[in-house]
Amino acid sequence: MFAIMAQVIKMNVENREMKLARAIAEKVSERGGRAMFVGGFVRDRLMGAACKDIDIEVYGVAPAELRAILGEMGEVVEKGASFGVYGLAHTDLDIAMPRRERCVGVGHKDFDVSVDPFMDTRTASMRRDFTINAMMMDVLTGDLVDHWGGRADLENRIIRHVSDETFAEDPLRVFRGAQFAARLEAAVAPKTMALCRSMDVSALACERVFDEMEKALMKAGKPSVFFRLLREMDHLKEFFPELEACIGVEQNPVYHPEGDVFEHTMLVTDCAAELRGRAKWPMGFMVSALFHDLGKVVATEVQEDGRITAYGHEVQGLDMLERQMERLTRHAKLIEYVKNQMWLHMRPNMLAQAQSRKKKTRQLFDMSVCPEDLILLSRADASGKLDEPYNETNERFLLERLEDYRKIIARPMVTGADLIKEGLKPGPRFSAWIDRARQLHFSGADKPRALAQVVAEARRELKAEQAGESQK
Repeated sequence: MFAIMAQVIKMNVENREMKLARAIAEKVSERGGRAMFVGGFVRDRLMGAACKDIDIEVYGVAPAELRAILGEMGEVVEKGASFGVYGLAHTDLDIAMPRRERCVGVGHKDFDVSVDPFMDTRTASMRRDFTINAMMMDVLTGDLVDHWGGRADLENRIIRHVSDETFAEDPLRVFRGAQFAARLEAAVAPKTMALCRSMDVSALACERVFDEMEKALMKAGKPSVFFRLLREMDHLKEFFPELEACIGVEQNPVYHPEGDVFEHTMLVTDCAAELRGRAKWPMGFMVSALFHDLGKVVATEVQEDGRITAYGHEVQGLDMLERQMERLTRHAKLIEYVKNQMWLHMRPNMLAQAQSRKKKTRQLFDMSVCPEDLILLSRADASGKLDEPYNETNERFLLERLEDYRKIIARPMVTGADLIKEGLKPGPRFSAWIDRARQLHFSGADKPRALAQVVAEARRELKAEQAGESQK
C-alpha cells in the first residue's frame, strides 16, 4: 500500500514539474525563444526510463528576461547565475542558457565560462561529453534535435564522444564513459577508447571518481563492465591500484576455474548486483563485494605440492582495503562497514556447510555490523565462480540462524549497571566481563545465570590479583 502511495506521489510530482516546464517553454516562446530538454533527461526519455532531474536549456532569450519568466513561476534559485543556471525552489528543474566552456587549468572548476543565449543548438551541444547526452528535445513539440547521431548510438548501444577538441578537457569523462557503458550495456567506440586511454586522470578529485563508481555499482546490471573498461583504458592504476594488483594473482583451479582474483572479483560484483535490492546498505554491500578479496594479493602462496592457497587473506587484506578506500572516499562509516565485511566474509558459508552449533553463528552475527548483508556477500562470493551453482540450503540455514540470533539478543542481557550492583567497580576489565557475559548468553545461559557466573569469575580474578600483590 505504501509503495503504491509513494508511486502515486512520484507521478504527481513528475506531472507537476512537466507542466511547469511546459509553462516556462510557453513564456519563452512568446518572447521569441525556444526551450529544450537536454542531457540525461532526453536520453532516459528515449529509453523509456524514469529521470529524476529535468534539465532545460533556453535559447533566444536574454538572461534578464529568463530570470523574469522564472520569477513568475516561483522562487528562483541561483545554482550558478554566472553560468546561466537557475532552478525553482522545491522542484528538480534546472534551467540554463547555452554557454561556451574553455579549459584554463587541471581542476574540474578550472573553466572559463561565457553565457551566449543566442548560440545555435549545434554549437551549444558540442560541449557535451557523449552523443547520447548531446540530444535535445523541444519542450512544446517533442521534436528531437540530434546533431551528433546520439539516437542511433543509443539504439546501437555505443558510447561515442562528441568532439575531439572538448572531450579531453574534463578527464572525468574517462570514468563517465565506463559508467555509461556499464549502465547501458554498451560498447565504447574505438576512437573514444583511444582518446580515453591517452588522457591524464591523475588530477581528478577522488570524490568525483567515487561518484561515477557509485553509479556503476548501483545502476548497472553488470558493474564489472566499468572496471573491465578502466583496465582496457589503462586507468585502474590511478584510483584502483589495489584492485589492479588482483590481475594475474592465481587461485586454486579446483575451487576457482574462472581464473585469477580479478576475474573472480568481477563475477562476484556482478552477482552482488543481482542481490543489492535485498541489502540493508546496498552501496556498502556492493563496495564490499568489489574489494572482498584484495588480501589474496599478499596472502596467496604456492605450496610444495603445487596447491595454491590464500590462508588468512580476509585479515591480511585489511590494510590494503583501507588504503584503497581512503583513495576514493572520506566516508568513515562506509570504510568501517566494508572492513568488517571483508574480515568476516569467509565465515558464513563455512559455518553453513559445517552445520555449526548455534553458539558459533550467534557469535558471528554479533561481530557483524550488518548480518543480513554479510549473508548476501557470502552468497555473491560463492556464486562468483564457475565450479558449481550456489547451494541454496546455505542461505536458508544462515537466515534461520539469524532469526535465532535476533531472538537471543532480544532477551535481557547483563549490563555494566548489573555488575556495579554486584559490587564490581568499573575498570580495565569491565568490557571483558561484559563480553564474557554475552558469550555465556550465546551459549544458552539466561541473564541470572550469566550474571552469577561472570561475577564469580571476576571475584576470583580480583582475589588472585590481590594475593599476587601481597606476596611482592
